[in-house]
Amino acid sequence: MKHLASIFWLSALALLSGCGGGKTSDDPQSGPNITGNWQLNTTSTVLGTPPVAIAGGITQSGNSLNGAGHVEGSNCFDRLTTIGLTGTLTGSNVSLTSTPVDGQVIALTGGIANNALTGTYTISGGCANGDQGILNGFKVPGISGSWRIIFDVNEQHVGGGSAVLTQGGASSEGSFGVGGTVDNNDATTPLCYSGAITAGIFPSPSYIMGTSVSLETKANDGGTVVFLGTLNPASGEISGFHQVFGGICDGYFGGACLGRNLQASCHVPF
Repeated sequence: MKHLASIFWLSALALLSGCGGGKTSDDPQSGPNITGNWQLNTTSTVLGTPPVAIAGGITQSGNSLNGAGHVEGSNCFDRLTTIGLTGTLTGSNVSLTSTPVDGQVIALTGGIANNALTGTYTISGGCANGDQGILNGFKVPGISGSWRIIFDVNEQHVGGGSAVLTQGGASSEGSFGVGGTVDNNDATTPLCYSGAITAGIFPSPSYIMGTSVSLETKANDGGTVVFLGTLNPASGEISGFHQVFGGICDGYFGGACLGRNLQASCHVPF
């Protein structure tokens, strides 16, 4: 199951906050609070270099920042490798530097406004040496609370249900564990999709890291439901795909989504 979850994920990192005593530029209370889960997207100015996603968690203490995350889409970074970050926040300006990974060091600088980051990045050393460009990111909203679930089962019919999710704090890997329960109200598959979600640490489900969501439900019939999706903060939906392993619904698969509004449906990808 760990291998299955790890091949679907999206990746990442995070940033920024602080300002000083008596409302000076070093007063952490006068700047943004950037502790949380971040999704950063890069656009390289080096011809032929693909865009890269960075996702993970940042913790702020005064002006100091510490974080951990993962890189997705790069030819030079292994997405399973954790990248540590340290830096500072002065007012709304952030500066972060990664720990070396195969000789590569990522430097991030930018400004924070309304939980969004705009800035630049550079990479020195190793395979990605000389890469640089534009950085855009945002603090990902938490997913604790009630959700409506729609399942496309074997691309033939749709089953529905609800879930209650609880998001924990950041792990040393940069992911945020997600626990909870799922209640399937579809009469055709009552036990296959109902059960408990146990929080994990990337790459083992269940977690959120950046906008990537991996959930594993231990169903009441003894099977396991694996869901891998992406959170869209604008629509409040988590869309992706699921597959069932074991139990009476072994082999079931298809698109799935979770929507914040329990009275409304959500878009199921096909």
